[in-house]
Amino acid sequence: MSLQTVAVWVVVVGVFLVTLKPLGTYIASVFSFEPTFLDKPLRPLEHGVFRMFGIDPSASMTARQYGVALILTNFAWIVLSYVLLRLQGQLPFNPQHMPAVNPQLAFNTATSFGTNTNWQAYSGENTMSLFSQFGNLEFLQFVTPAVGGTMAIAFIRALSGKKMGNFFVDLVLMCTRVLLPLSVVFAILMVWQGVPETLGAYLHIHTITGSTQVVPRGPMASWEAIEHLGTNGGGFTNANSANPLENPTALSNLFQVIMMGLLPVAFFYTLGVMTGKRKMAWTLISVAGLMYLAIGAMVYFPMELGDPVINALGLHGHIYRVGTELVFGTGGTAAFETSTMSFTTGSVASAHDSALPITQLAYFSAMFLNLVFGGKGVGLLNMLMLVVITVFIMGLMVGRTPEFLGKKIEAREVSLASIAFLLHPFLILVGTALSVALPAGLKGVFNPGPQGFAEILYGITSGAANNGSALGGLGAALPYYEVTIGIITVIGRFASVMAMFLLAESLLKKRSVPASSGTMRTEGILFGGILAGSVVVLNALTFFPVMALGPLAEHYLLLAHHLF
Repeated sequence: MSLQTVAVWVVVVGVFLVTLKPLGTYIASVFSFEPTFLDKPLRPLEHGVFRMFGIDPSASMTARQYGVALILTNFAWIVLSYVLLRLQGQLPFNPQHMPAVNPQLAFNTATSFGTNTNWQAYSGENTMSLFSQFGNLEFLQFVTPAVGGTMAIAFIRALSGKKMGNFFVDLVLMCTRVLLPLSVVFAILMVWQGVPETLGAYLHIHTITGSTQVVPRGPMASWEAIEHLGTNGGGFTNANSANPLENPTALSNLFQVIMMGLLPVAFFYTLGVMTGKRKMAWTLISVAGLMYLAIGAMVYFPMELGDPVINALGLHGHIYRVGTELVFGTGGTAAFETSTMSFTTGSVASAHDSALPITQLAYFSAMFLNLVFGGKGVGLLNMLMLVVITVFIMGLMVGRTPEFLGKKIEAREVSLASIAFLLHPFLILVGTALSVALPAGLKGVFNPGPQGFAEILYGITSGAANNGSALGGLGAALPYYEVTIGIITVIGRFASVMAMFLLAESLLKKRSVPASSGTMRTEGILFGGILAGSVVVLNALTFFPVMALGPLAEHYLLLAHHLF
């Protein structure tokens, strides 16, 4: 492991550790309606928005009202985005005269960006006008991660015995107090590193070979800021953060890695502040952090060791790096890819299809777990879902009614947590099975053997996990995948949330039970170990069979020097 690699990982982990407490405390203050340093400049703007839309900041909602408001608002954004994409040719800021987006692709893009998934079955620089990029899709890159944050905040309030709050108030505050200020800072840093920020037309330049090349440009710096801060992941260009216009330097790459994890990690500490259970928050942070480092090792070491077939030819060395973007080196690439998969961002700095099978297995593992800090707020929600299930399992082991934060976990709570947990593998496994069985699904496979199967599985998993990245080699622009993945992203985003909101409401209605000597503690090394074991075992039992048909099969075939 090189000194550069060590330095990258030390900086990334160090920044997360230094910022998680102050940022998590700040988020808790904002949503506990305590004074913050941004009150004076932003409160007039927020109250103006409240008056414009008739929002009563003092009104609170039930779990059902909060969930319905959340879902209907998102569906309204999806419909609006679809209409704007279909009208793209008639709208302004279209210097390249891009035509209207076709119906299936418009549906796929609207549902994808409207669910914070940002799966892209198109090439941005060749399909979308500047208005579609910054006026339509970039708007969704602000509001949809804000929705993810509101989900976690509402659930945390219920756990702390308070009303769930008002969805519209939380949505506005998440945008104005959290995402907007950080986006301004990081957009400036991106411009400093050479990322374009303009509404001008594409450039036509003459190369040193005498040919002419079209260089796409646009408001990329602001796009990159919210793309990564909001764990969105949708690229302005087809190559995403592997494009030197979007990610030109090793320092810009480091900034983007930090942007991805800054808020997801801080939200775990926000849980501790708002519930008064800081030790529990540190336990959850430790569990997620160890998983993050384990996934990082699975990504990095295969890149560093190289392809066994090429190594057998005596060609191992610096002449090639499998799955590595040479501009950032193995360490920088591994840090980016570990973060984009763990935080469910979905942006890429290298071609995932070129990665070795064990690295691809790490990508799958992060999406299957969906709680290695995960998306902003949503990863915390998924972790708490597994905490409830783990507490129930512990109760069965010792023969007493389990408790969580002073509330008894009974049949209703376990049922709702189980529904939320099982929906994720159901969408992935059923969606993959249908895609493998139907001719329309097989039509999009361009690689044979286990790699072809992995490409289908990855596409479906990416949609279900609201990740949005692609393994490559799959005909994602086919109508079958445009429609199928679009439907999966919507169900994967909202169905489990309603189950978790009902769980939160159920806990809110329960009486608090005083802690006793028999109360099972949800903090410390023992609970952290049991939680980590539960997470790994439950997901391994669920997903190992499909992994044996994909990356694991390919890995053993590669060790036998079998190419296909």
